[in-house]
Amino acid sequence: MRTFAYAITLFALPVTLVHAQADVFGYFEPEYAGIYHRDNYCQLLYNKLRVDIKSTVVKNTEFGANAIFLLYYGKPDWNVIDFLPQDIASTVPPEMRPLYQFTYQDTFYLDNVYVRFGLNRFAITAGKQQISLGAGYFANPTDVFNIKDALDPTYEQPGHHGLRMDFLLGSRLSLMTLFSPIEMDWKTSGKLLRAKIGLGHFDFSVMGIEMPYKLTDFYTFELSEQTRRSFGGDVVGELIGLGVWAEGLYTFLEEDNDDFYEFLAGTDYTFESGLYTMLEYHHNSQAKSDHENFDLNDWMRFFTGETKTVSRDQIYGLITYPLTDLLLLGGSLVFSLSDYSTAIVPMIQYSLFENIELLLMGNIYTGEEGTAYSRTLGNGFLLRASVYY
Repeated sequence: MRTFAYAITLFALPVTLVHAQADVFGYFEPEYAGIYHRDNYCQLLYNKLRVDIKSTVVKNTEFGANAIFLLYYGKPDWNVIDFLPQDIASTVPPEMRPLYQFTYQDTFYLDNVYVRFGLNRFAITAGKQQISLGAGYFANPTDVFNIKDALDPTYEQPGHHGLRMDFLLGSRLSLMTLFSPIEMDWKTSGKLLRAKIGLGHFDFSVMGIEMPYKLTDFYTFELSEQTRRSFGGDVVGELIGLGVWAEGLYTFLEEDNDDFYEFLAGTDYTFESGLYTMLEYHHNSQAKSDHENFDLNDWMRFFTGETKTVSRDQIYGLITYPLTDLLLLGGSLVFSLSDYSTAIVPMIQYSLFENIELLLMGNIYTGEEGTAYSRTLGNGFLLRASVYY
């Protein structure tokens, strides 16, 4: 009954808002993913419908929301233990294996719903909204809200609850503050202050962040929580014809001495033929430099997003070429400097019609068992169609 009510809301709300002079748009996205893992071929499929609503009827005010409906089929149940190195998986008692299982379930949710009031030099946004920080493509050390998928880093990120204020102090000088009620009280909620200035061909930003820091011990499933205070920034610009950027963040923990830092630096260049190339280097001091020291917590915290990488040092490369106006060929790779394993991601994108795109993407892991990009993680591909309306 609840799913039926959600479906009625999903289709009735846009119709109602059309009469209230709101713009309604979005996309339908079916995806097929296949994975060959330990001599087994598995498949996961979903149908995704996104409905976006935006209204600017009230002067200086914007209302926006989007609803997402996801239907899964194929193999919905997966156990993370099956993807771990055998020497680590064997340490998990059989009676605890069900604790590491997760299931893709049909769901409906409001990904974003916000209202924004803006004047000439000031804007305030309240509600569930996009919070995107940092200049990096493969990863964003300064973004404490989102975790990118290394194999598909440009896919849309979820919304986050927050109260955001933006101040334009000059032509290239701005200030942003953000409060995110992650917990019930002020101390354990997220606070962010970011200043940005443009100088010449470059934009610089500095920021300070305070928010909860949670880690799970996946041997016992006990959760520890403390306050993290982070300071960092980013720079992006152009140098001798190359696009260049860098960002970093240093985190101080309140209750122990395991402070950590993360930084990224990158460059890109587009040739006259349309060939685009990009290279990034990423360092995460939380991760270990030797894959033989990876343990259950390292892998599980990476899979669940509590830490951003399992490998300390990585290089990301991307190359694309527009073969025609409608066909884009390319590929990316992630190379772990810690254990010399590689993930290769070939890609073909085709614009079938003006509002229909097809994407074929593969993933090929080359590393030995136990490395960051081990062949035992499973090789596969996905085929995704995006139909915009």
